[in-house]
Amino acid sequence: MIKDKMMMGAMSIVAALALGACNADPSPADAPMDMDEQMDENMGENSDEMNDQMDENMDDEDGHMMNHSGSGEVPDDLEEAQDPKYAVGTQAIITTDHMSGMKDAEATIVGAYDTTVYAVSYTPEGGGDPVEDHKWVIHEELDDAPEEPYAAGDEVVLDADHMEGMDGASATIDSAEETTVYMIDFTTTDTEEEVTNHKWVTEDELAPVE
Repeated sequence: MIKDKMMMGAMSIVAALALGACNADPSPADAPMDMDEQMDENMGENSDEMNDQMDENMDDEDGHMMNHSGSGEVPDDLEEAQDPKYAVGTQAIITTDHMSGMKDAEATIVGAYDTTVYAVSYTPEGGGDPVEDHKWVIHEELDDAPEEPYAAGDEVVLDADHMEGMDGASATIDSAEETTVYMIDFTTTDTEEEVTNHKWVTEDELAPVE
């Protein structure tokens, strides 16, 4: 009799514990994730990758899409430099930061040209935030450019596609300088992106390789 009572008591305790476990709320770690939560988590993971990719394609100078590499084509009337400081095929160190990963990269000179180079401000064709003091466009990349160079304050129309919305945009000349400009190949120091036929850097934006 006593043995039967003990058995019944033990079974009651087990049943009570089992019932309590069924009624208890699952812990956050064990709770199944519903579909909305799963989608939010996936979106969060993917958004970081998307943001990184967008950052790589944006110009750090002003936040507009920049065509880092070029075709290598230059205007027909652009004159090659006869005695450039950095000859075609040689290397130089970039000392400017027109884009992320550019400064301190080693460049290979692809082309050297004597021209007038301009810093310009403009509003992109098709809309977008104004671009201030963009460097650089050259005289031969201005629509219907006269033989004489422009001066700071002149209004021009751009005939270049270095950046999205640039081609055909009206611009104001911020500065003008007669110098040698270079088209270069280089590998960015941050993402190791191979940039080819990049236009343009000026002679004073390069330094000899030590």
